Amino acid sequence: MSDFDDYNNDLPHSSEYSEDDLRRFRELLSNGGKDISNPEALEEIIQFYFNQEKYEEAIYFIERLLSFEPYNADALQRKGMVLNNLGRYEEAIESFEKAVSLNPSDPEIFVNYGIALDNVDREEEALEAFDKALILDPTHADALYHKGVTLEKLERYEDAIKIFKAVIQIDPEHPDVWYELGYCYDYLNRIEDSVRCYDEYIERDPYNYQAWFNRGVVLSRNGNYSEAINSFEYALAIKEDFPSGWQHLGVAFHQLGKTDDAINAFKKSLELDPKDANTWYNLGNAYEDKSLYNEAIVAYTQAVTIDPLFHEAYYARACCYDLTNRLEEALSDFLKAAEIEPENTEYWYACADTQYNLGNKEESLIYYQKVVELEPFNFEGWYDYGDTLYELKRFEEALKAFDHSLLITPNFPSARFGRAKVLLELENYEEAAKEFSIALEEDPQLRSEFIRLFPKLLSWRLFKNLLKY
Repeated sequence: MSDFDDYNNDLPHSSEYSEDDLRRFRELLSNGGKDISNPEALEEIIQFYFNQEKYEEAIYFIERLLSFEPYNADALQRKGMVLNNLGRYEEAIESFEKAVSLNPSDPEIFVNYGIALDNVDREEEALEAFDKALILDPTHADALYHKGVTLEKLERYEDAIKIFKAVIQIDPEHPDVWYELGYCYDYLNRIEDSVRCYDEYIERDPYNYQAWFNRGVVLSRNGNYSEAINSFEYALAIKEDFPSGWQHLGVAFHQLGKTDDAINAFKKSLELDPKDANTWYNLGNAYEDKSLYNEAIVAYTQAVTIDPLFHEAYYARACCYDLTNRLEEALSDFLKAAEIEPENTEYWYACADTQYNLGNKEESLIYYQKVVELEPFNFEGWYDYGDTLYELKRFEEALKAFDHSLLITPNFPSARFGRAKVLLELENYEEAAKEFSIALEEDPQLRSEFIRLFPKLLSWRLFKNLLKY
């Protein structure tokens, strides 16, 4: 409880209060307000503190009022509203329930009761409360609005939209309904409708940075990055210390290829929120696009330090290590990404390729096998598995792998060429010649590979006509 002896500091400086009002408040609050027993005076003080958002002080005087009038439904409702604003939701619900029992014909009590229920995730009960308010007053805009918000929370977006439209019919200037409509349409991927609703909201409240930001997010999702940038810049003009605004602005710049602008925006975001792993990751992406791999590695390292389960950042850092020929470090990060996200075949594929590039062909087979286990129809995975088996002279297994690849994609000349190489090793020359012929016809660029690998075959009767196609 605050010290009421400092009442002068509590008094508002707003022009909504006259000098007489201020003088009266000083008199009422002298001695901490301990001598006040007049209900009307207490209600005036409660309203004063409620308007000033001094909720602890308001509660003190509400309790004073209820000590004189324990069955005052309005006071119980006000107590619930104050407790709700203090985040003491269960106590608020209890107060609203008492108020409802005393005055079940007041729709306002049901609306506020529903809001408190929604705050503790008792959404179905909240909807019942809003419906009771609407039975009492079918045109109660706030009851409809909060019912729509609860439906939105339950991801019943179509139902929420119907309710919000009903609010607009009653009160087209309702302060928040256009904002919520924009949000619902966004989730339903109705981009144009979402932008239109945010435009309606912004027309009524042009200095709401969050609305400009949401509009930019929707436009970005639709690939309209230029207009999204305009929205993000409006949001940031209103609220410059808005890290998410800078981050999304950077992403939009990056999508348009304005990498330097993107980097500057990401850095600004990180000045405001240096612990945001996604922004570090986005900064790393931008550096990587400029081939600034060392700078990218630093950014990705920050991302995984903040979020040790950020598998995309491990993978991205591994790619930078790979591009700077730091293969052991690349392998470590690829493995970490795969450990975190074991169903991601791209990560296992990268592990396999890196082991292969390190000369660890036996180890690479383990990961190629993992790829085709996770994606049995990955024809390239079967091809790389087969090609590695071929290099390890495990020809029968290699042949099966190439057969799998060709079964999935019959017109895959590299797998056909690989199968021909295996058949050659197995001394099935006639079948090998047929397979080489098909592969070279499908991909004439393989001719140079054939000449490099098998120059002596050109003198063989079965093979000498292969290069005539």
